[in-house]
Amino acid sequence: MAKLIGIATHPTSKAAITEHQSIKVSKESGLENDYQGAKNRKTQITLLSLKNWNLACQEAGKSIDWTERRANLLIDDIEFNDQMIGQQIQVGSVLLEITKETDPCARMEALQTGLKQALTPNWRGGARCKVLREGTLNLGDRVQLLARV
Repeated sequence: MAKLIGIATHPTSKAAITEHQSIKVSKESGLENDYQGAKNRKTQITLLSLKNWNLACQEAGKSIDWTERRANLLIDDIEFNDQMIGQQIQVGSVLLEITKETDPCARMEALQTGLKQALTPNWRGGARCKVLREGTLNLGDRVQLLARV
């Protein structure tokens, strides 16, 4: 069973990251007080796979804290891919829909030479989601991909 093992937000584009034990999620703004959520309702929340982050860091030759990726939610046991677009994912009581891949930006290369390239294949940079059902997220919440209907 996959679990939510990290929650992070930043109030503006280049602001410092704040980690949370729990956080409210709304359809209007995504994660409470997060820059990304209010900007575009189709890409409100970013998900990152711990396995893929670690693999990219290993390929780039440096261990880097996941918050440097500036993703919102760290998931321990799900890898994202093209076939997941449109799929619903439940995190605790919150329901999300995967809308697109999170492309790695130049900031990743500034962190470590080769990191942007290492994040590029196989959705290693993560997934973007829109909020379908509001609620509160808590570290340790169960994460489940729902069957397509």
